[in-house]
Amino acid sequence: MSIGMSDTEGTFPDWMGDTDIAFPGLGIYLENVPKTFEIFGVTIAWYGVLIGIGMLLAFVLISHVAKKQKMNPDDFYDVGLYILIFGILGARLYYVIFSWDYYKDNLSSIFNIRQGGLAIYGGLIAGFATMIIYCIRKKKNMFAMMDVGVLGVLVGQILGRWGNFMNREAFGDYSDGLFAMRLPVAAVRSGEITDTMRAHMTEGSNYIQVHPTFLYESMYNLALLILIYFLQGKKRFEGEVALWYIGGYGIGRFFIEGLRTDQLLLPGTHLPVSQMLGIILFTAALLTDIIVRKKQKMATK
Repeated sequence: MSIGMSDTEGTFPDWMGDTDIAFPGLGIYLENVPKTFEIFGVTIAWYGVLIGIGMLLAFVLISHVAKKQKMNPDDFYDVGLYILIFGILGARLYYVIFSWDYYKDNLSSIFNIRQGGLAIYGGLIAGFATMIIYCIRKKKNMFAMMDVGVLGVLVGQILGRWGNFMNREAFGDYSDGLFAMRLPVAAVRSGEITDTMRAHMTEGSNYIQVHPTFLYESMYNLALLILIYFLQGKKRFEGEVALWYIGGYGIGRFFIEGLRTDQLLLPGTHLPVSQMLGIILFTAALLTDIIVRKKQKMATK
C-alpha cells in the first residue's frame, strides 16, 4: 500500500484503481489497499488480523485494570474464550435473522462467514449473556467483571472498525465533508450504492464519495473509552461502568447508524434495527442509572 498526497484541492484523478481509497478533503490518496495478504500460500484477511490485534490489546487493558482493582485477571482470560466463540455465533445469528430474505433461499451461505455478515450487536448480546452465565456458575461478581470487561470490548470495537475500512464496507451515504471517503464502484456491493451517490458521480468517474462511518464509530468509541477509563473511579455502584458503556455506545450508534447504507431493517418496516436498539439501550441504561442512584441516596438518609 502506498500513500499519496494531493498538492491542491481538486487534483485527485477522476478514475481510481479498484483497490484505491481516497480522502479528498484531507488530501490523502491510498493506492493498492489490500483486503487480504498471503503467508506461505495461505490467504489471510486483514479484517481478521485487526480483530485479533484488538482482542490482544483488549486483554492487556483488562488485565491492567483488573490488577488495579484487586481482581484476578485469569477470570477474564477464562471467560474470554467462551465470549469469543459465542460472540461470533451471536454476531452471525443476528445478521442472518435480519437478512433472512436473502438467506432463506441461500441456506448454505449461512455458514460461510468468509463472505461477511457479522453484526456487532449480536456479538454484544451473546457476549453479555456468556459473561452472566459464567459468573453465576463460578460465583463471581458479575457486575464488577462487566465494569472491567466493557473497557476491553471498546478496544476491540475501535480496532475492528478498521477491518471495515479494509473491506470497503460499513460506510454512509454521499458526503462532501472534510472526512469524505472515495471508493471505487467496483470495490463495494452494488446494493449499498444509493441514488444520491450516483447523482454526484461526475462523468467519466468510477468512484463514490461517502461518509466514512467506520471512522466515525472508531473515533467515537475511542473517546468513549478514554472518558469511561478516567471516570470509572467515580462509579457509585457495581455495574455502573457497564451502564455507561451500554448507554454511551447506544446513543452514538443511533446517530452513526442513521448514515449507513447497509442497515439491517426490522422485518416489515423501514426502521434500522441497530438504530432502534441503540436508542432503547441508551434509554434503559440512563433510567437504570438514575433509579439505582436515587435508591442509594434514599437508603443513606
